[in-house]
Amino acid sequence: MSRRASWLYRGSALAVLLSLTACGGEDSPSGDAGPNDSGQPGDASVAVPADPYADEVVEFLPGLGAGFGQDRFPSVVLGPPVGSGLDSGSLDVLSLGKSGSITLRFTDIAVMDGPGVDLLVFENAFLIAGGPRAFTERAKVSVSDDGVRWFEFPCAPSDAANNYPGCAGVRPVTANPAAGISATDPAVAGGDGFDLATVGLRRARYVRIQDSGTNGSAGTSAGFDLDGVAVVNGVSLTAAP
Repeated sequence: MSRRASWLYRGSALAVLLSLTACGGEDSPSGDAGPNDSGQPGDASVAVPADPYADEVVEFLPGLGAGFGQDRFPSVVLGPPVGSGLDSGSLDVLSLGKSGSITLRFTDIAVMDGPGVDLLVFENAFLIAGGPRAFTERAKVSVSDDGVRWFEFPCAPSDAANNYPGCAGVRPVTANPAAGISATDPAVAGGDGFDLATVGLRRARYVRIQDSGTNGSAGTSAGFDLDGVAVVNGVSLTAAP
């Protein structure tokens, strides 16, 4: 499927991309916190979609210190995550910069409230020297069905003692097409899970990810580093009625 990007830059021009590793955050007491799962029952119509990844970048508002991944934008955030495992952070990412945000849209599927986790967000967190502490960069996640009314998941980006509950950017990513690890299975994919029931939304076609503003910065790789998003429970938007 052809992927498109209708994205908008605001603010100052970005610095030239430097050859820096895309990381710079704080450590977490655990790299294996459970996903945001309210356990709400789902609808029988929801299913794992054939193409579970975002299709368009609607808007990118880079924050201070953004830049890493710009040479591969927007494709770097539209495809599957390329996780490097528990002990290493992937470089297949886009750095949002401090308090930067990105809004993605699904055009062929929608996220639907089903059993457990409905959406996975992937960053490049990794366990420090094999764990149990993790190097993390946190972000707040919001969802919308119409792109106008937004629902933000509760996130505690400074609560290291409880492993930053409700935030993205906390768990390492193992999903990787080359390794045959599914990006739609919360049990093996890694990343951070979100359940639409948490915000009382039945369906979502838009996802917004905003750096929490509490992460460290280094050169052009500041803030949350987005690898991708994947729909776990979804419904087709293109199927004939």
